[in-house]
Amino acid sequence: MNHPLPDSSGQPQFADLNRRSFLKTGLGGALFLGTVSVTAGLSGCATEPAGRLSAVGTRMDASYQFRFLNEDDIALFEALLPAMIGPALPVQPQARNIAIAGTIERIDAGIHKFGPANQKELRQLFDLLNFGLTRVTVARVWSSWPNVTPAEADAFLERWRTSRIGLFNNGYIALTKISNVAFYGYRDFWHLSGYPGPPQYAVDALPQFQNA
Repeated sequence: MNHPLPDSSGQPQFADLNRRSFLKTGLGGALFLGTVSVTAGLSGCATEPAGRLSAVGTRMDASYQFRFLNEDDIALFEALLPAMIGPALPVQPQARNIAIAGTIERIDAGIHKFGPANQKELRQLFDLLNFGLTRVTVARVWSSWPNVTPAEADAFLERWRTSRIGLFNNGYIALTKISNVAFYGYRDFWHLSGYPGPPQYAVDALPQFQNA
């Protein structure tokens, strides 16, 4: 798997992902996603960004303010990241929780920089996965995301990866791309993708590296 290189600050680069449509749903898929998203909002699903979360229990940075992901989205990624990143995550439970929390924060920060079209597509995708009716009937995930096991999350991802339905394939690609960029593009995990970091001559020559 090819993982994205970070910028000089050690943060993931989401720019390439923002140049293209994620889902390429076609008219029928777009209408379906739009209907699900509206229905999910009317049913009382979380719609507002999560804002600041307590570091206690969540392992989130208490100073970080979520500007796109809502609490349901965060639970979604907490369930999916162990299946998507797998053995690259730390084994020690506390370090593992911190790595997952940091990756979710970087996913939010990256999506916040996207243009309105891609933000809209991702919001509709997340609503489809979070809304109970479509989570069960479309994603075939029977438990709410906080109760989904890694094996169940892996099975869901495999179904969408191998599905003959384009919406599901592209949904899988969107989820895995933004997660891989947020995880492997971060300084602490460069070594996992084979990226050794910037060469020393660049660190010495370029002022932006001095504050990295």
